[in-house]
Amino acid sequence: MSEADAPVLAEVHNRVGYLTLNRPAGLNALTLQMIRILWQQLQAWEDDPTIIAVVLRADGEKAFCAGGDIRALYDSYRADDDLYRIFFEEEYALDQYIHGYPKPIVALMDGFVLGGGMGLVQGAALRVVTERVKMGMPETGIGYFPDVGGSYFLPRLPGELGVYLGITGSQVRAADALYARLADWCLPSERIAEFDRVLERIDWTSHPHEDLRNLLSSLASNRLPGAELKALRPAIDEYFSLPDLPAIRASLLEESRPEYQDWAEETVKLIDSRSPLAMAVTLELLRRGRTMALGECFELELHLDRQWFAKGDIMEGVRALIVDKDKTPHWNPPTLAELVPERVQALFAGFRLVRGKHHDSSVSA
Repeated sequence: MSEADAPVLAEVHNRVGYLTLNRPAGLNALTLQMIRILWQQLQAWEDDPTIIAVVLRADGEKAFCAGGDIRALYDSYRADDDLYRIFFEEEYALDQYIHGYPKPIVALMDGFVLGGGMGLVQGAALRVVTERVKMGMPETGIGYFPDVGGSYFLPRLPGELGVYLGITGSQVRAADALYARLADWCLPSERIAEFDRVLERIDWTSHPHEDLRNLLSSLASNRLPGAELKALRPAIDEYFSLPDLPAIRASLLEESRPEYQDWAEETVKLIDSRSPLAMAVTLELLRRGRTMALGECFELELHLDRQWFAKGDIMEGVRALIVDKDKTPHWNPPTLAELVPERVQALFAGFRLVRGKHHDSSVSA
């Protein structure tokens, strides 16, 4: 493999390390090899005093990163090998590392930023999108739950926005990404080249984070008009704070206010298309995550991962949407009405942090 064909490219210009996801034909979906390259290069630059900041970006306009290579994980489980387990452990370790990285990371996002892509960027110091971005955590649509730290960053969005986005898997554009605090700046795509040129010649001070923020404030916006979530926020907060999914769905069906009626109908359709088990686990996960530390959230996600391929709906979701492409997943159970709460609680039972600092005594082991 030539250097240009590597799945992640690494370069240094003017004391900035550039990491570029380089699988545009695959929408830059993450593989274990990519995760390991990112980890190793970030570690090398952390230890290098000549590197003052990092820019994380991707090749191609369609996607920054459309998630993990879920087909490879499906094949791994069917082959009864360990790839899918190792993938999640190393992916989450990388994402957590980014959250605490000691040098400023600029995540520059264009196109789709989904699932595993969100895990890479939500811990970055400066999250920059273009007007072409579409962000989201679409996991419930394939019978999975929002992971990669989603249990930490989603419930910390304003109000119930994160619960709504996690359960429905809805994607948001730039204005909503800024409003929901999933991004910090919107840099017009036609100004990316200018951003690069200025970075090439910037005279760094002893405060690189401030230098980068000043640069972005001169080229980008931190607020855009037309945020749909802002208009829907009162209804989202009202419905997605209800005790459980059946209550949420029933209340949405009763919505009669003209400004919310179409959205409520579409939201019910989304809920009815998603895995009932995955949505119910998502609701429980996000409500727990709201009061948990970052490391605890990743540990809880791993606790669920270790059971999910055998007990959850992900294998059926990937089969229907990616492998056979019949788009008719047979969820187990098929409806929310048939899902018993004990099945959800059983997946959380016995959760303990590896460090032994957390034991959930609210459910039996």
